[in-house]
Amino acid sequence: MALIVQKYGGTSVGSTERIRNVARRVAKWHAAGHQLVIVPSAMAGETNRLIALARELQAHPDPRELDVVAATGEQVTIGLLAMALLELGVKARSYAGWQVKVLTDSAFNKARIVSIEEKSLRTDLQAGSVVIVAGFQGVDERGNVTTLGRGGSDTSAVALAAALKADECQIFTDVDGVYTTDPRIVPEARRLRTVTFEEMLEMAGAGSKVLQIRSVEFAGKYKVPTRVLSSLTDPALPVAEESQAGTLVTFEEDPHMAMEKAVISGVAFNRDEAKITVHDVPDRPGVAYAILGPIAEANIDVDVIVQNVGHDGMTDMTFTVHRTDYARAVKILKGQVQPHVKCRDVTGDEKIAKVSIVGMGMRSHAGIAAQMFRTLAEEGINIQMISTSEIKITVVIEEKYTELAVRVLHKAFELDQA
Repeated sequence: MALIVQKYGGTSVGSTERIRNVARRVAKWHAAGHQLVIVPSAMAGETNRLIALARELQAHPDPRELDVVAATGEQVTIGLLAMALLELGVKARSYAGWQVKVLTDSAFNKARIVSIEEKSLRTDLQAGSVVIVAGFQGVDERGNVTTLGRGGSDTSAVALAAALKADECQIFTDVDGVYTTDPRIVPEARRLRTVTFEEMLEMAGAGSKVLQIRSVEFAGKYKVPTRVLSSLTDPALPVAEESQAGTLVTFEEDPHMAMEKAVISGVAFNRDEAKITVHDVPDRPGVAYAILGPIAEANIDVDVIVQNVGHDGMTDMTFTVHRTDYARAVKILKGQVQPHVKCRDVTGDEKIAKVSIVGMGMRSHAGIAAQMFRTLAEEGINIQMISTSEIKITVVIEEKYTELAVRVLHKAFELDQA
């Protein structure tokens, strides 16, 4: 039978009763003859609680020690889930990330996986055990515990699936698949039966919370079929039925994939953004690196970048960062960059949002951008920045217009139509 990696999010393991339900579901798949590696998150709210405790003792927690604290949430969950399975008569064994081991770099709080030693996992699987591996964490070459950043359990699961050459990675969460947009904002949003890795990557990057972007990158790089499923359904749902449920994230070139025919597959949004503008920068070679180099060295991700047309030998550069990195980025720019590049000022805005439309159909249909811009203009929504890729168009707007923009774009591109 198949080797399957299943990941369960914090809501799915948010109480002992829900952990029992996860155990029942896992036992069902195990009884069907499948080899299983389970990757649970910390219980819902636990990581936030641990970080809050750290901040009570240190306003800006030491990154290494914060990882030591934050990693304990998943270790609690794996032990509890192993106990629940053992109680059902299913052989199970739990592993922390450092025990596997999941080797990462040393970028504390945002570590990246370098390799996974899967030999011991295979031994347990061949012996008939369910293997439970703590998500979100690893260990660097010096033996330090590291964490992969928010949503890192998704990345752990897909990376394990890639290392083990699993037949499928199943992401169990509190939604039953990938939707055309957030159903809480647009009740008419539809669940997609399939979506390509390329589309899912763009949607994750644009703010879709269903899958963490690094997990999609892993899945695409190593061609790991990934399915998004609900953990809130009946644990006794037959395996044959559950294996076809949810949304399958797959490959564009897969001849067996029945792609949706819509030009646009979804509307994504992200409120966790901030905009920074560096004013009156000398318009000369190397200035972009002089501005963004120190930001990169601080491990701050930059997304949308716009540089204005030069005038009188000067220009403005505007870019977006995650809102949690905003204050640190501004401090770096004013303290290190401004004196060096001699810019006039550094200003910012934390009340912005990104709204994106994503779809493979953009490759073969003209006028998509014009339709998007017209739709927003008719609602009086001003566009501050624009970024495009081959299958995505992103605009930066005032945060207060986010939900309106999502609703009108979803309707304009007829995403409510089956």
